[in-house]
Amino acid sequence: MNIQHITLENLTTTNINVRKTGAKDVDALVQSIRTIGLLQPLLVRSAEEGFEVVAGQRRYHALCQIAEDTEIDPVPCVVMSTDDDANAIEASLTENMARAPMDEVDEYKAFAKLVAQGKSVEDIAYSFGLTERMVRQRLALGNLLNPILTAYRKDQIQTATLRLLTMATKKQQKAWLDVFRSEEDHAPQGYRLKQWLFGGTEISTENALFDLESYAGNIVSDLFGEDSYFDDPEAFWALQNVAIAEAKATYLDAGWDEVILLDVGEYFPSYEYVDTPKENGGKVYVHIAHDGEVTFYEGQLSRKEIKARERAKAGETAQTAVWPEITKAMGNYLELHRHAAVRNDLLSHPNVALRLIAAHMIAGSDLWDVKADHQKAAKPEITDSLATNTAQQAFEVEQHTVAELLGLDGALMRKRDDYNARPDIAEVLTKLMALEDTEVMRVLTCLMADSLAVGTALIETLAQSFGTDMQAAWTIDETFFDLMRDKEALNGMVAEIAGDSAAKEHVTATAKTQKAIIKACLDGTRIAKTENWIPRYMAVPQQSYTERSGFGAIAEAAEVEVAIAAE
Repeated sequence: MNIQHITLENLTTTNINVRKTGAKDVDALVQSIRTIGLLQPLLVRSAEEGFEVVAGQRRYHALCQIAEDTEIDPVPCVVMSTDDDANAIEASLTENMARAPMDEVDEYKAFAKLVAQGKSVEDIAYSFGLTERMVRQRLALGNLLNPILTAYRKDQIQTATLRLLTMATKKQQKAWLDVFRSEEDHAPQGYRLKQWLFGGTEISTENALFDLESYAGNIVSDLFGEDSYFDDPEAFWALQNVAIAEAKATYLDAGWDEVILLDVGEYFPSYEYVDTPKENGGKVYVHIAHDGEVTFYEGQLSRKEIKARERAKAGETAQTAVWPEITKAMGNYLELHRHAAVRNDLLSHPNVALRLIAAHMIAGSDLWDVKADHQKAAKPEITDSLATNTAQQAFEVEQHTVAELLGLDGALMRKRDDYNARPDIAEVLTKLMALEDTEVMRVLTCLMADSLAVGTALIETLAQSFGTDMQAAWTIDETFFDLMRDKEALNGMVAEIAGDSAAKEHVTATAKTQKAIIKACLDGTRIAKTENWIPRYMAVPQQSYTERSGFGAIAEAAEVEVAIAAE
């Protein structure tokens, strides 16, 4: 045998190749060769014209596919002796058997080595032509104890069982192994394993982070007294959540940048994180199992965040995305209600309105035509909610009164940007000339208020100057709760209206549960710790519950100092 570099045009397939199916299913192989090149030469022998491929048929078809859009260099080939079909078949069989797919454990170990070398899931998937989901599934096997991996490789457990065990804590895995190794008991697998892991009906006292003496319910033990369980899961979770909240506070007091509570049962993909010291920005992730077991992953930083920091150091602008505290729809809801309240307050400050008119004439405005803000709502339910705003209702009454002063149809006041619907300016001037100065000022004030733009820093500046009372204009409604999604912010609301203890007891509770607590305090079915409570979003000045406020332009009002002389 000798090695030659042969052009693709001089190569062809042979009918003695043992691979009869799947030879042309080469999409993944094409991606691999494009990325890292051809790692193994083809095995060929001379034919009547050129050479025929004895082993490496899939690589040959992959190269042919690549050649359709890319120029291919001569291919490295090992040339066999002529007329030796037996040796050729044996070589083909050896080649294909040697290239049989690796099992999942081998793939995990191979991928884990690449991750340790700095490769991301996306990098690995791209290099080998795999989906990111498949790569993550293999890397998840790193959460398993070695005896479980060994049992799988010996075909003692099925793939479905193996994958379920990746979601189990180390403690649960050890308990499962004890049963698996027992000659008397049968370890749960498949559906039974899923129930065993996530059923949540038995909560062991070993999982409690709190002093057992603080538990008011009963503790049930087995006949031998070796294992004991809580008989009241709700009471357990109330105490456990307080302990988790206190542990979070302790970490933050110790100088950790951030402590992230995962949702109950949420999987923590450790392979996507790197051990990082506290002083280098490492975070603490808290995994909470369905059976109450809590695991603290100290000093973790995601590979994506590490790369983002490296790019930032290199002068690039890419930064880690931060999920805002409020959604766009909630921002729209808050902007419209605050706009309505401030606009109504402006009706009582005609001297301010006059100066605002001058400022608009000098500096201009997106709305200065003059035209009314359309108060566009993101959802129909926000429109319905705004209609109940008392300030909104009062302003509409004033609009009609001003229209009567001018002898105009009230509807025209909302159509000033429609040139075809506008009244004749000379007729309007005639009406204005007949009015007293105080009446003209009333018209100007209404027009100025109508042209205030929603969602601007100016609204916040005026609110602070007027001391706008949002409680007099707005009442918390179901639309507010429907749009409120952020669990951390909701927990902050629970702390304000129901107390810190209630917030700690429900720190891992669902958003639905936390909303229910707030509503109960509002309707009197639960004792409220704060009277006349109003969310920070509706306070003056406006505030948030996290550093991820998402208020946008509204926050600029805090940086603007404007002295407004109010009447």
